[in-house]
Amino acid sequence: MARLMVAVVAVPGILALLYVAPPIGFYLLIAAASIVAALELFGMVAPNDKPTQLIGALITVTVSAVIWFFGKDPRVIITVLIVVPAFGLLIPLFRLGDITTAGLRSATFAFGPLYCAVPLTLLALMVRDYHPGFVILSLCLSWLSDTGGYFAGRFFGKHKLYEAVSPKKTIEGAIGGLLGATLGAVIGSLWYLKGRLLLTHAIPLALVGAALGQAGDLSESLLKRSVGVKDSGGILPGHGGILDRIDATVLTGSTVYLYLLWR
Repeated sequence: MARLMVAVVAVPGILALLYVAPPIGFYLLIAAASIVAALELFGMVAPNDKPTQLIGALITVTVSAVIWFFGKDPRVIITVLIVVPAFGLLIPLFRLGDITTAGLRSATFAFGPLYCAVPLTLLALMVRDYHPGFVILSLCLSWLSDTGGYFAGRFFGKHKLYEAVSPKKTIEGAIGGLLGATLGAVIGSLWYLKGRLLLTHAIPLALVGAALGQAGDLSESLLKRSVGVKDSGGILPGHGGILDRIDATVLTGSTVYLYLLWR
């Protein structure tokens, strides 16, 4: 019931931001989500270190803002990709803390802000520079893959996909997820992206995006298992944290954005 209530409240609000409000409105939602995602990520690797969590969130929202306002300049993108990892590795030198977790914190500072900020901000850029329907497509590739995987795994699942990381996922569920995402892409091509997404492009895009999304889901499960937590957070009742909801979308959205750049 909690999951359903979140969807009932969230979906109309997201649609309004996509199609009614100016693009900056959706970006502000994205920026807020990036901050929460960063707090969750740094909270998992440094659970008792609030300053580290806040520094991580601050770097993340800065990266997001830079991409939103200056992302069309390739010099800015290259600078972000160099500066964030390089200086991220140095931050634990000034805030050492527990030496046994210093390596993990260094890696998280180097990669975490990019992970939490860039893919989500790309969704906002789709609204501003392309069409809101591509954000819907990105979400559908993630959500319908998850839904198709759930039902296929429940009714047909027999062979484990990656038991050491996610014991409940099955190969049959993964195939069902690909089919669900493909259906969503076909609907998008024939409906809300008609004339903007060819059917011959929609199907391979769905297969690639959904496969990467499933890998993203597994990657986040691996992270949570490695630090001994069940959910990244509890901000979304019945869903867990923001990271639990965007683990696939960070890759489906990135795939769609790269498609838009290179098509």
